[in-house]
Amino acid sequence: MTPARVLVFGFAAVILLGALLLALPQATQDGLGLPFLNAVFTATSAVCVTGLVVVDTATTFTYFGQWVILLMIQVGGLGFMTFATLFAMILGKKITFKERLLLQEALNQVSVEGIVRLTKSVLQISFAIETMGALILTLRWYSDFGWSKALYYGIFHSISAFNNAGFDLFGNFSSLTAFVGDPIINITIMLLIILGGLGFIVLADLLTPQKKLRLHTKIVLQVSGALILFGAVFILIMEFANPKTLGPLPIGTKVLAAFFQSVTTRTAGFNTIDISNMYETTLLSMIVFMFIGASSGSTGGGIKTTTFIAIILSVLSTYRNNLHVVLKGRTIPREVIAKAWAITTSAIFLIFIVLSILSHSENSDLQTLLFEVTSAFGTVGLSLGITPHLSVAGKIAIALTMFIGRVGPLTLAFFLTQKRNKLSTQIKYPDERIMIG
Repeated sequence: MTPARVLVFGFAAVILLGALLLALPQATQDGLGLPFLNAVFTATSAVCVTGLVVVDTATTFTYFGQWVILLMIQVGGLGFMTFATLFAMILGKKITFKERLLLQEALNQVSVEGIVRLTKSVLQISFAIETMGALILTLRWYSDFGWSKALYYGIFHSISAFNNAGFDLFGNFSSLTAFVGDPIINITIMLLIILGGLGFIVLADLLTPQKKLRLHTKIVLQVSGALILFGAVFILIMEFANPKTLGPLPIGTKVLAAFFQSVTTRTAGFNTIDISNMYETTLLSMIVFMFIGASSGSTGGGIKTTTFIAIILSVLSTYRNNLHVVLKGRTIPREVIAKAWAITTSAIFLIFIVLSILSHSENSDLQTLLFEVTSAFGTVGLSLGITPHLSVAGKIAIALTMFIGRVGPLTLAFFLTQKRNKLSTQIKYPDERIMIG
């Protein structure tokens, strides 16, 4: 059982357990329980922190069902190995070397050095940010819902936002459209999404007093900031006069809504305007942002910002006939570039295959299906409204896409192909050129 296999089986086990709980009569308001396929889809969406739903969370589930979903979001966002480590530390058990290897794989680290300390930081940082977000949202919603409901909503949406899940409790698949002009809710949710999407390594780096930030941290901050800003400006320009989206809103609310939609494409899944009425050009740009996703070691999905910049730099180096990929005075190792290309090409092939399946099984246009598939792979949760109407084949395909998007295409590839005999990796065969291009 390699680390990759343990992670795949672990996530699958959490999904199965969650699905069984959601299928119980106590989980739904009609007392019948959720049909098993819908329960598996919902559990997959929660554990993979996606937010795509075939039934409305607020009107379908009881408090028990909603708490099950919230727990799956928390475990899925931080990783089941992180919680296993937490329980082991509470019980006073020693973290074995094998468990440290699993944590290394789960947190996408290059070595096991300091991995337990990092896990503790992940838990402390996450709970601190979620608590602060829940407090702000509770105080804001108190005047609308009263203390008990405001507290419940504050906790649920803070955890959902920080883990980039996109589940909400406002009913009728409306997400946060009722609060499009509310600066407190918009800014709080955006900050939670951004902090969750930066990655735990970046957050720990920013909170650790030291002279110099890591190169990884600098790149994540710069690329994430650039993508959010560019996305917001593009959405604002394209949708400024659209009578079904930003058109009727005051100028300040337009800017706020544009930034919110740009941030949420970074794998969060909330929305404050009806994205199904956006222009096709805007939706196409959102597909690109969803494909890129959040950053490595975060609660978000996609190919990741560092993968994206590594691909761009690799292409530029090829154009310039440079043998090495250089970033801020540092050479990026060949194996890192190779991994970036493997992740990206695997993601493209996956999306193409699932899109082909859905184009045959679903009665919808190609762009709507591409938006759905990319949202599932990037664990985003945004939809143009077709998720509740998916066929059986469509639900299975999207659920598998969410799962692969969460565990990572390379992790799944290692799970399927990793050999015990590593002798073949130590053999160097003679070079011979083939024609390219």
